[in-house]
Amino acid sequence: MRCIKVLSTKKLTQSQRKIIANTNIGLVAYNAISIEKLVLTNKFVIENAIVTSQHSARILVKSEAQLKNVFCVGKKTASLLIENSYNVIETAKNASGLAGIIIKNYKNDSFVFFCGDKRREELPRILSENKVDFTEQILYKTTLNSQRFKEEFDGVLFFSPSAVQSYTQVNSLKNAIAFCIGNTTANEAKKHTSNIVVSTQTTIEATMDELIRYFKG
Repeated sequence: MRCIKVLSTKKLTQSQRKIIANTNIGLVAYNAISIEKLVLTNKFVIENAIVTSQHSARILVKSEAQLKNVFCVGKKTASLLIENSYNVIETAKNASGLAGIIIKNYKNDSFVFFCGDKRREELPRILSENKVDFTEQILYKTTLNSQRFKEEFDGVLFFSPSAVQSYTQVNSLKNAIAFCIGNTTANEAKKHTSNIVVSTQTTIEATMDELIRYFKG
């Protein structure tokens, strides 16, 4: 049986690696991006917080940020906040979906959008177009760690748009399948390939399940 060569643009945990333990998938992993956490300066109570990434959630938890209501993207982001006693009142699969919920049900409220310096445009654009009052607070900076690979891969795992940007700066996807954690990441991958598989859930584990399902088929 031929070994399927797959590159992960994020180093995986031992439990995540176990998902492919009994398969013919050979995995190479590196961190395509680095995250630099910034100091949270706002110590006031935030009435309505928008949190769209696990990076932001972890920083807010560690900083013991005072958030009354939280609007989240992704089940894992929501779970992390709920486990730390935050009141998550809305969760969506992606940023545009969350923006739609806010416009429909919370248009007259004010929000603080906690994000990274390379945050996507969808959510702030949609909120601005619909005159929703919000401010942004940057919690972390993302650095692209571009690394050139001589070997060709059957598949590449992407867990963020920034990881796609980092990889494609010095590599071509060629015939590789891009396995993407969600539609936002997939939209970035579409700039470089049409060979894309999108996970139905925005988790690393679900994306790896899609990888196994694809190559088994």
